[in-house]
Amino acid sequence: MALNIRPKTTVKLRAQAECPSHSLSQVAVRDLVFAIDEPTERGGTNQGPTPTDTALAALIGCTNVIGNKCAKSLGIEIGHLNISATCEFDRRGVTLQEEINVPFTRIDLRIETDRAVAAEDLARLQVEVAKFCPLSKLFRQAGTVIEETWTSTHD
Repeated sequence: MALNIRPKTTVKLRAQAECPSHSLSQVAVRDLVFAIDEPTERGGTNQGPTPTDTALAALIGCTNVIGNKCAKSLGIEIGHLNISATCEFDRRGVTLQEEINVPFTRIDLRIETDRAVAAEDLARLQVEVAKFCPLSKLFRQAGTVIEETWTSTHD
């Protein structure tokens, strides 16, 4: 007799932090601890990326994970990815000059596969990743323009 087990569609994500200073947060997620901090020139201790750097890095990580999942579901062999992100960030909000509705105004995301992948397959993959990457959706729905360029090292 086969069991009919349905996976949960909603889960709780948890994080907790000890914040020993105005800039340093020692964040615990699962069994991992990492620092989020400001650079020394902004009064931090530079023990980790800033909160905004962390958000941008999370987009890269999510693009990698979801990109690989989508590639597998589409039957596209992408190998390993090299991903870079450049963000235009409006600092007026974090400097308390004025409230900013869209602080991450634009992100240029460059994704390069280390395999030969046809341009049509990369275009299909890009569409699927945009549908399923939660960080991409979060930024886009907040008003951030994300310009993605998907290429193959063998282009």
